[in-house]
Amino acid sequence: MGSHSSLPSVVRFAESLTGKLLIASPVMVGTPFAGAVIYICAHSDEGGAMGFVINHHLPKKVVDDLLEQLQIAQMSSVHRVLVSAGGPVDITRGFILHSGEWQSEDGLSVTPDVTLSASISVLKEMAEGHGPRQALLAMGHASWVPGQLEEEVLLQNSWLIAPFSRDILFGKDFEQKWRQALASINLDPSQLTGQTGRA
Repeated sequence: MGSHSSLPSVVRFAESLTGKLLIASPVMVGTPFAGAVIYICAHSDEGGAMGFVINHHLPKKVVDDLLEQLQIAQMSSVHRVLVSAGGPVDITRGFILHSGEWQSEDGLSVTPDVTLSASISVLKEMAEGHGPRQALLAMGHASWVPGQLEEEVLLQNSWLIAPFSRDILFGKDFEQKWRQALASINLDPSQLTGQTGRA
């Protein structure tokens, strides 16, 4: 008999957030995700969600040391890959988000515009002047168990949702990505300040 009827109904989105951007709201101030913009690579009711912070810049020395450890030649300025602290999970593991016009054997197509790869072969190709036109290397990632992201967006007002933007994902100005993402949904940061502490 209805043993599940007393459980609270799980909040759901009308559609998957795969390929969309999450923008941290003021509720996230004081957390590791303050001011973050996250590109969602996978999202489903059963599997939860996974994505990458795309605007938390790693210092140049960290990037140079990383490329040296991976034994990748110094990239030309044209092909230099962007590097972000992708999230608190698997922070020593690198993931490459790159433009979809170039495919590798182990690449996973997130959308026609973006491919996800965990292989350094992409970086080696770029170091040699080949490979994708645009790429971002994320160290670590963010993940949510089923229902958690829905709760954070719909009940806790932690995140705003924005459409995909190649300019934001692969943009070189990390400092502006949060504002650019807000502008893409017609919001100004000053419009958000009055909402802090009310969630």
